[in-house]
Amino acid sequence: MGFVSVLNFAQQLIQKRLQPGEIAIDATVGTGADTLFLARTVGVRGRVYGFDIQQAALDQALARLERERQSGAKLASAELLLRSHAEMEAALPAEHRGCVGAAMFNLGYLPGAEDLSVMTTPTSTLPALEAALTLLRPKGILTTVLYPGHDGGGAEAQAVEHWAAALPGAEARVILYRQPQRPEAPYLVAVEKA
Repeated sequence: MGFVSVLNFAQQLIQKRLQPGEIAIDATVGTGADTLFLARTVGVRGRVYGFDIQQAALDQALARLERERQSGAKLASAELLLRSHAEMEAALPAEHRGCVGAAMFNLGYLPGAEDLSVMTTPTSTLPALEAALTLLRPKGILTTVLYPGHDGGGAEAQAVEHWAAALPGAEARVILYRQPQRPEAPYLVAVEKA
């Protein structure tokens, strides 16, 4: 039996901290896999906000959520916004500040997209991580899956790692989940707010 994937490990970390009825953020909606996971985890009394700059991503996520609802799944309401993740703090109601249970980031580009030049960059990701940390409640968690193996992914991964390493210990705890023998493999940075 091998180690769990970085995506599964991110979900395991969140599942242990995120409670039914809470607010959660999918900072990079993509195909909607994390949106669905968060909507299941917080349940019908919870709320999920999702951000993506591509309408195709939001459409895929909405279709995924609808299929699950039609099959009887009890999911949180989800508001999917055609906005950059860097705008999340401005997009959420002010009363959610300091109340969000979890935020998930899955960086890179939309799987299956024709235009792979549309991808996350440090320019928007670093402000988004700062915003997510501000929005989290105490003991809330944010997970960031990084992809150093594609063009631009290595620079973004390094920027996120530097950001996380510079967080004061009194404000947050940080872990890295990575295969050091495979430097191009995806890896995870997780931050728990103090």
